[in-house]
Amino acid sequence: EVQLVESGGGLVQAGGSLKLSCAASGIAFEDHGIGWFRQAPGKAREGIACISRSDGSTYYANSLKGRFTISSDNAKNTVYLQMNTLRPEDTGVYYCAAIGPLGLFSDYLADYNYDYWGQGTQVTVSS
Repeated sequence: EVQLVESGGGLVQAGGSLKLSCAASGIAFEDHGIGWFRQAPGKAREGIACISRSDGSTYYANSLKGRFTISSDNAKNTVYLQMNTLRPEDTGVYYCAAIGPLGLFSDYLADYNYDYWGQGTQVTVSS
């Protein structure tokens, strides 16, 4: 059974940083990726970044690249999302999800390509 568990969300002031964690287990196929998404109130879910668990390749939404960094510790089966210089508009529920095999897909930031999702963690950025 695939399980994805996010942690690390919370309340932070604008300009601050947070590091989210996604503990992944039960993913049987080797060529998979873990993506981070977010959903602000009243808005559609948005793809942030994806990392290949096999070769570490990373893919980012252009609008967030530079402030957000995805990384993976395969020994711990954990994927991280480092978020810097946070803004109030970054507020939302952040999800991690699994996609694979990666070779079957061309858009790693499209949520409809992901089959497995975590429960989400709330991030609130105050002004």
